[in-house]
Amino acid sequence: MLDPQARALLDLMIERGVPPTHTLQPAEARKLYRERRSFTQPPALTMAEVRDLSADGPGGPIGLRLYRPSSAAAVAPGLVYYHGGGWVIGDLDTHDVLCRELAHRSGCVVVAVDYRLGPENPFPAAVDDCLAATRWVQAQAMALGIDASRIALGGDSAGGNLATVTALGLRDSGGFQPRFQLLIYPGTDMRALAPSHTSNGQGYMLTSDSIAYYRGHYIPNERDWSDWRASPLLHRDLSKLPPALVLTAGFDPLRDEGWQYADALSKAGVPTQCICFERQIHGFITMGRVIDEANTAVGLCAMALQRALAAG
Repeated sequence: MLDPQARALLDLMIERGVPPTHTLQPAEARKLYRERRSFTQPPALTMAEVRDLSADGPGGPIGLRLYRPSSAAAVAPGLVYYHGGGWVIGDLDTHDVLCRELAHRSGCVVVAVDYRLGPENPFPAAVDDCLAATRWVQAQAMALGIDASRIALGGDSAGGNLATVTALGLRDSGGFQPRFQLLIYPGTDMRALAPSHTSNGQGYMLTSDSIAYYRGHYIPNERDWSDWRASPLLHRDLSKLPPALVLTAGFDPLRDEGWQYADALSKAGVPTQCICFERQIHGFITMGRVIDEANTAVGLCAMALQRALAAG
């Protein structure tokens, strides 16, 4: 059964004539995404510090936003967070509330990454930015009040994809190793072959049409769909990665590829937990104003971060 609160939200969107993302130009889709967040997201929590930063990137400066909760130690664990939005929409503002909640509940310093978006900057621009930004955070950890040995990577949807791709890139380049991966309904296989793409492909917020729209803007060349930087599930070696929590939603087209990635990590010897919110839709974790289970999911993620990043 679909969660009644999720059902009510979907019905309201139909009633109000909210246009599907795939019918909009990217600029329009970004504007609508920013505007509607105030309806579904909880009030923004007050932080001890919120600061905009900039890191050097391959395509120019990369915007970052640091969140320090009042509960954070002088040198605290850190979470580098990559927002969702299909690599086409979303920004620091659309995920500001979620980053504040994760910081407040976990005691981590969260640094959100404003990576480049398609179609203006197609694949692998977002990957390159996330790698550069993450390396910058680790290098500047002391100045940021972050323990460089206790850094996690996390993200939702496209951001979950970027989190695990960044972890793979760091491992393969011999860079520093993050302590943990927080993967919230991640996209892991751009070929979209998993059964849930069919069973959940229409009617539950994220649709097959929207997935094709995002993929077409971010990865216009079909030959790149099998590149592990787009489809981490297809990487030949998933061993020696940080422990992971993979969170999925039961009425999400990406549900099965999240499960598949969790299973692949486990088979490769990576300590992995996979939890499915069976009655939820894609994108629900940012919707705590209208979906109660979103707040439960945020608390679960924060608890996992606390445990994974504990001192010692």
